[in-house]
Order: sequence, then C-alpha cells, then structure tokens
Amino acid sequence: MNKLVELEKEQFEDFMKDNPKSHFLQSYYWGEFSKEKKNLNPYYMGLVDDKKKVKAACLLLEKKLPLGYSYFYSPRGFVIDYNDFELFDEMTKKVISFIKTKKAIFLKIDPDIIRKSYNYNNEEIKLDNNASEIFKNIINCGFKHLGFTKNFETMQPRYTFRIDMNNSFDDIYNHFSKTTKQRIQKAKNLETEVEIGTIDDIDTFYNLMMLTENRKDFVSYSKDYYKTQYKILSKNNMVKLFLGKVNTEKIINNLENTNKEIDAKIKEFGTDTSSLSKSSKNKLKELEKSFDKNEKEIEKYKDAQDKYGKIITLNAHMIIFYQDKAWVLYAGNHNVLTESYANYNTYFEHIKYAYEHGVKIYDQFGTIGDLRKDNPRMGLHEFKKKFGGDYVEFLGEFDYITNHFMYFVFTKLVPFYRKLVRKRSKKEINNEVNRNK
Repeated sequence: MNKLVELEKEQFEDFMKDNPKSHFLQSYYWGEFSKEKKNLNPYYMGLVDDKKKVKAACLLLEKKLPLGYSYFYSPRGFVIDYNDFELFDEMTKKVISFIKTKKAIFLKIDPDIIRKSYNYNNEEIKLDNNASEIFKNIINCGFKHLGFTKNFETMQPRYTFRIDMNNSFDDIYNHFSKTTKQRIQKAKNLETEVEIGTIDDIDTFYNLMMLTENRKDFVSYSKDYYKTQYKILSKNNMVKLFLGKVNTEKIINNLENTNKEIDAKIKEFGTDTSSLSKSSKNKLKELEKSFDKNEKEIEKYKDAQDKYGKIITLNAHMIIFYQDKAWVLYAGNHNVLTESYANYNTYFEHIKYAYEHGVKIYDQFGTIGDLRKDNPRMGLHEFKKKFGGDYVEFLGEFDYITNHFMYFVFTKLVPFYRKLVRKRSKKEINNEVNRNK
C-alpha cells in the first residue's frame, strides 16, 4: 500500500535526480525560495511504498487566502510516470486528501507534458508519449482543463523553444539561423566578452532588467527578489549569471587600425580615378563605403564610452541548471550598442557552457502560440526561434476543484471586484486631475 508522506530534503532531491520529469520548479530549493519571497508554504510530498521507495513526488506550494482558505499549486505538475494512469490516479487522490486538510479550494498543476513539437524546419516531431491519452487521464482523475491558451496567461509558459543537447555541438550550431551565425561572428570580431558573474553583479543585472521592462512593457521583480533567488539557488549550484560586455577602448582602437589599413588601400588608387577600370572603381567605392561606416561606428563607441565608461555590460542572463536541464529564466539587455550583437554572443556562450556541462535539454523558457504578425510578443518569438530549438507546446493548466463555491468566489468574483476597484480608482484620479487643471 502506497502512502503520501512529507519527504526530507535528501530523499526528495535523490528522487528528482533519477527522474526524467524533474524540473527546477519542482526542486527543494525552488520551494525554499517560494517560501521566502513568494509567501508560499512548500510541502515536499512523496508517494512511497511499503519498502519506503518513492514512486512519485511533487512540490506543493500553498497560498493562504482570507477566511482560512488556501489553494495549492504544483509547478510543472507531479514528478511521475504520466503513462502509468493508475499511479497518477492514486497520487491525485492522496494529494487531494492532503490539501483538503488545509482547507484548500483547488489544486493547480501544469504538467511538463509536450502536446506537440516542431523542429527548426517546422516538421512535426513524433513524441515518445501519447499526449492525448495522458490528457484524457488527467481529466478522468477529476481535473478541469483551463484551455489551450496562446500567450502568457498561465502560471508558466505553455510554449517554449527547447534545444536538444544530445546532438553534437556542430549540429546545434548549424541549426542556428544564418543571420544569428553572422551576428555571433560580428560580436566575436568586435571581441565582445562574456563572463560568469557573482552575486555582486545582481545590481547590474537588475538595472538591465529594468531597462528591458521599460522597453518591452513587462513587470520585473525587486532587486531583493533576484538577489534572494540567486542566493538560494546558488547553494545547489543551480544558477549562473552570464554577462555580455564590450570594451569600447579596444573596439575603437581596432576600428581605427582597420580604417588605417583601408585608407592605405584607397591611396593606392591615386588621386586621378578617371582612368580606373569599372572593377577597380567598384572596389574603391566599397573601400570608401567601409571606411565611412567604420567612422560612424567609431563615433558611436566614443559617445558610449563618454557616457558609460570603457567597459559596458550590455547583457545579463540568468540561467538555471537542474539535473540535466537548463532554462533561460531572465534576460536583461541594454538599449545601446545593439549593433555589437553582444546579446547573440551571450546566448551562444551559455548554450556552449550548458553543452559542455552535460545539459541534455536547453529551454528558452517561454514564447507564444499566437503567431499573428501584430502580436507584440512576436519579436521575442522570432529572436528565440533563431537559435534552432524545437518549438514545444505543453498541455496547459489543470485545476482540481475541492470547493466549487469558494473556487468561483476567488477565481471569478474577486478578480472582477479588483478590476472594478482599479477602474474606479483610475477614474477618481482622472477627475481629481481635471478639477485641478
């Protein structure tokens, strides 16, 4: 007879190490972070047999609600063999019994189960699992599906790009788009640098996240949020901060030296160019064009140097490593010297780092399913697509409702009330402004 029990840290993590469905969002350390910065109570639950062998596990995050109620969220679902329908049913029943003792009104899961996947050539990939049968079983176990959403409406992204690291690195690189390869090469020619930072670089990371937030119209977190996250996850060597930098002084010197060489070649044509052949004139024209382009680049880098200094950090990416997987959790980018393509080189370097450190799945952690041209997130989608990963769609979110009335109150009435309050507050502010004009 299997029992649902709370597992100790070591037992919980040992099970995660051996399970292909392990995910950083189901780690002991994510639970600790959620407790400290998200005001959630973590429970590390395991379904164990008579010999105390763990058959399935999950991190349950409890959110306290008014009137003594709560709801539970198991990020990326149970860590279990989803093809074992009986085991999933048993795990569900026991977890539901447990959360009912906490006056929970529902349990939310969003399993790491792929519904569809397409490779870099947009060819559908045959899946190892029968997603439709798994979907039916989850429903049959009492869960309600919340729909096949297309954007970022869910707790975790329903779409992402994943790079299969089981291929050779040459194969991985060859799947990059032609433009991406060119931009990486330009960044390397400019000798942009990528370093792995420390907690002391969180300030820089935060500033870049704020710049990105202002441009892309999304809400980031506080500096303390990122710093705490880094501290907790780094205890298990789960986080790396990759910093993309330019050395403006070095780039200016290189461009000036290049222009000296170009200028010398231009002078070889002499002052009288009327007698030159057509091909020579074309060559001269190209040299002059390159010279002028470099002069403009030099001015840009000099202006940036005056404003930001000789070494400028243009990109800061926080990558999460857990078991044999990696996720690009956050990426903050400066809005200057984008023509250096340091961002592309930063991506290249942490993909390479992940490959060299045994990562099997590299997840870019989020894109869209709504691919209309006017979708404001389309630029993000196209950028991530350029790195040649598989375009992955997950099953989505499911809720197991244990108190239908309170579920309606907290998921429908409360959000509606909050929307009304925000709308009324905005109207009152506008009226106050108009009265004081």
